[in-house]
Amino acid sequence: MGRWRPPAEHSTALITREGHARLKHELDELWRLRRPEVVKALAAAAAEGDRSENAEYTYRKKQLAEIDRRVRYLSKRLPLLRVIESTPSDPQSVFFGAWVEVEDVASGELARYRIVGPDETDARLGHISIDSPLARAMLKRRVDDEFEAVLPAGPARFAIVEVSYLPPAG
Repeated sequence: MGRWRPPAEHSTALITREGHARLKHELDELWRLRRPEVVKALAAAAAEGDRSENAEYTYRKKQLAEIDRRVRYLSKRLPLLRVIESTPSDPQSVFFGAWVEVEDVASGELARYRIVGPDETDARLGHISIDSPLARAMLKRRVDDEFEAVLPAGPARFAIVEVSYLPPAG
């Protein structure tokens, strides 16, 4: 019997062209490459006999369930996503897809973020979800505007230093 999970919060169904291509590639790789490998390994483990004490069989069953869960999610999510490719009519304001450099008013530290869809966030790259508190607080702001965002560590004040719809050089 499966473990019940509460339904996930509804997230914004926007995505960049690169993010959409990455998710399609992931789905294709899971379905055409990884799943057949795991099924073959699972069949080999099952042929070894007693499944109750077969660690390889148990591991492969869990691995197959994870792959199937991700394939099911991507198969349902991809058709719902709207790919945003155009720049907004006001490229000086912060909207979806923008690269935004912000300054923490208290510390003076600079940070660069890209506002992307919830399915393509990556902290290492500075990609934050449009649903995040920081992104929501900076939407529609312009260069030199100050704003406050309620972050997990508490409220923080920021100033927008730069807005661009082209990736940073380098």
